Amino acid sequence: MKRTAYITLGVLAVALVLAFGARMAMAQDLAKVSPSAKVLLENDRVRVLEVQHEPGGKEPMHTHPAYVVYSFTNATAKTTSPDGKTVVKERKAGEATWGNPVTHSTENVGTTEFHVLVIELKK
Repeated sequence: MKRTAYITLGVLAVALVLAFGARMAMAQDLAKVSPSAKVLLENDRVRVLEVQHEPGGKEPMHTHPAYVVYSFTNATAKTTSPDGKTVVKERKAGEATWGNPVTHSTENVGTTEFHVLVIELKK
């Protein structure tokens, strides 16, 4: 290969690493990136967050370890993964659901308040 081809491949590789790194940098701690998330309890085993959004409210891309969500209200939430795939979930008041570690953004796409308790498990 010629020197210019190696340089072009190198530049391409650096661009891919930077793009991937930027995407990963967007996935942050929910408590730090969303003013709607309030830490109620944190210790070496668990972190408990209260999250509230009016209709149309959004959370930026963030990451959770394994977690449980308890819904205080009926609500409709759309989650978007880093690859752009979306899932719309109906949450029922009084419902608890399990979540494996995930990176996503969340939006309240319903007509009611979205109010949940997020219990993140630590190792």
